[in-house]
Amino acid sequence: MIYAGFSHLTFNRIEFQSQVPDWVPLNKDLVVILSGIIEMIIGLSLLFWKNQRVNVGWLLALFFVLIFPGNVAQYLEGKDAFGVLDSDRARLIRLFFQPVLIAWALWSTGAWKAWRTSKE
Repeated sequence: MIYAGFSHLTFNRIEFQSQVPDWVPLNKDLVVILSGIIEMIIGLSLLFWKNQRVNVGWLLALFFVLIFPGNVAQYLEGKDAFGVLDSDRARLIRLFFQPVLIAWALWSTGAWKAWRTSKE
């Protein structure tokens, strides 16, 4: 997350702008910068705020949910990015990885297990 956030602010900044839907009423560059900062904060929280790992896991999963409309818009609008998202097929396949990222965030932080335990 730290690396991804850093890339939002530097070498992939233009590429990430292709994921910001046209209907978002903010400057695309501002959205990319803010999302990069949020990613870095989440990543640093996972490293240094270990006693809040479950809560940060839920936050990370929510972040992945919130950025999903950008991925859908990129597919629907046919916007290329990163040199590999250069076809409708590649952009469509990518959409199926978002639920995997959400599940990974919940599993790797123990958030899913904590939620299941609280239900018992």
